[in-house]
Amino acid sequence: MKVANKLSVVVLVGAFIASFNATRALAQKIDFDKPASQQLAESGVVEDASPAQTPTTPAPQKQATDSAEGLGFSVAPYLWFAGMHGTAGVNNHLASVHASFGDIFHNLDMGLMGAAETRYKKFGAPVDFVWMKLSDEKASPFERGPTGTKVKVTETMLAPKVAYRLLDGEMVKVDGTVGIRYLHVGTTLELESTDTFRSFYQSANWVDYVGGGRLVATLSPKVQVTVLGDAGAGGANLDYQLAGILGYKIKPSIILQGAWRYMDVNYRPSSGFVYDMTTSGVLIGATFNLK
Repeated sequence: MKVANKLSVVVLVGAFIASFNATRALAQKIDFDKPASQQLAESGVVEDASPAQTPTTPAPQKQATDSAEGLGFSVAPYLWFAGMHGTAGVNNHLASVHASFGDIFHNLDMGLMGAAETRYKKFGAPVDFVWMKLSDEKASPFERGPTGTKVKVTETMLAPKVAYRLLDGEMVKVDGTVGIRYLHVGTTLELESTDTFRSFYQSANWVDYVGGGRLVATLSPKVQVTVLGDAGAGGANLDYQLAGILGYKIKPSIILQGAWRYMDVNYRPSSGFVYDMTTSGVLIGATFNLK
């Protein structure tokens, strides 16, 4: 009987020790910094029945910016119905010229005009070209003798510039511009008296350096207003212009435009040729954005 009791005690102690060792081994495997479900899955006590998590798909990388992004080109043919007033002189013969706004269509004999611009990001290269013939049969002579004077002016202007976008907002854009304005002016004075008729012709070419700006304000998806101007000198004593343009977008790439343009040039060299003239009037045209 004593032997049976001793055997029972030995079996109980052995079972206790085995249970203690198993519990301690399991405790060593548990990391309390990990979630319980992960602990159990790693310990083998329970199986993780949840499906394996799919690695998160990385967000697609943006494609490299096209080197041509921001590149654009536009052409803008227009017609300037210009009147003029000021002083014209040929071989030291001077005449006062004045053509009112009501005479604009009459005074423009013919003309060829247009503008173009290439843009890349914040930079632009606008070019303006004007060729026109103006005349005024009501010019009054300064000198005594002639009873009537007719002035004919042929003007060619080429103005290439460089533009930089200073403000690029959704509603307002502002560019600064700098460039040159080349002018060729040929003037004919016809002086008529009761018994004589004399005609004088003289021309001049010069270059002025100009700087200015341009503001474009979008009033609605279809309507925009542009205000531009520049000023400078070089061959002329003073050369400046101002323009206000109202544009209506009939298509994304076509804008119809109506404007008022004012240009003043004071050219008085020592050769006896004088062109101190203001040219102003209504301008109509369209801008075609080709890209």
